[in-house]
Amino acid sequence: MAQAQASLMAADASLKGNQKLAQLNSVGEVELNVSKAQALKAQAEVSGSRTVLSKCQITAPFAGRIAEQKVREQQFVQPGQPLLEILDDSTLELEFIVPSRWLAWLHPGSGFQVSIDETGKTYPAKVQRIGARVDAVTQSIKLGAVIDGRFPELMAGMSGRVAMTPP
Repeated sequence: MAQAQASLMAADASLKGNQKLAQLNSVGEVELNVSKAQALKAQAEVSGSRTVLSKCQITAPFAGRIAEQKVREQQFVQPGQPLLEILDDSTLELEFIVPSRWLAWLHPGSGFQVSIDETGKTYPAKVQRIGARVDAVTQSIKLGAVIDGRFPELMAGMSGRVAMTPP
């Protein structure tokens, strides 16, 4: 990119000089046209370099934590091939099952506590969604919930126990 920009600067200087000389009738039309063409060529090289550089930096679609690096430096990759596995840890989700009879009082937004085994601590959580189907054999239903707040010690994949108290 620096080389292309330097070439452009030199071509622009040559063009400006030839344009002033053309006003004084001190340069031929061919030389003036050649300096214009060289300036256009240098601009195209700068544009091409910018395009190549734009493909050298990849921005993640969201902020998160890198869970796995799938390729290494200097490794060739195909378009569409995953480079990294990134986890969105802005909201930590919980999945668990509860007895289906709890549907009488359970609703999205219901608060409860969850004890995480890996940290040995208890955290506030709230129900986010209730499953669409009751399991006929176990008479249970799946719930989705989120940790209520930001706790940097928590990570995806941790396990624990839910403490819900029916009214």
